[in-house]
Amino acid sequence: MSFLISAAYADGAAPAAAAQGAGGFEWIFLVGFLVIFYLMIWRPQAKRAKEHKNLLGGLQKGDEVVTSAGIAGRVTKVADDFVVVEVADGVELKFQKQAVSATLPKGTLKAI
Repeated sequence: MSFLISAAYADGAAPAAAAQGAGGFEWIFLVGFLVIFYLMIWRPQAKRAKEHKNLLGGLQKGDEVVTSAGIAGRVTKVADDFVVVEVADGVELKFQKQAVSATLPKGTLKAI
């Protein structure tokens, strides 16, 4: 059966050349994967984190907020790491600032 193998393949020159040519494609594939990872995962997550940081930095007394637990209320006190949220008349709860997930437009709590 060795007569069916051509001389070029017998000395191993052709497979080595083919393997060297495939290396460029692997790098392009890797770079493409990293670009897709950046555009679809890293960048949107960084944007959301920046928006949440700005939201927390701008919290002030009187803002209507929703926590990550789904509790809606009005901010009555803002400290460094905590906020006090009034959820009903005379009922105040203390939350970490990180638990605030969104602010609501003014008057939303009255409409609920």
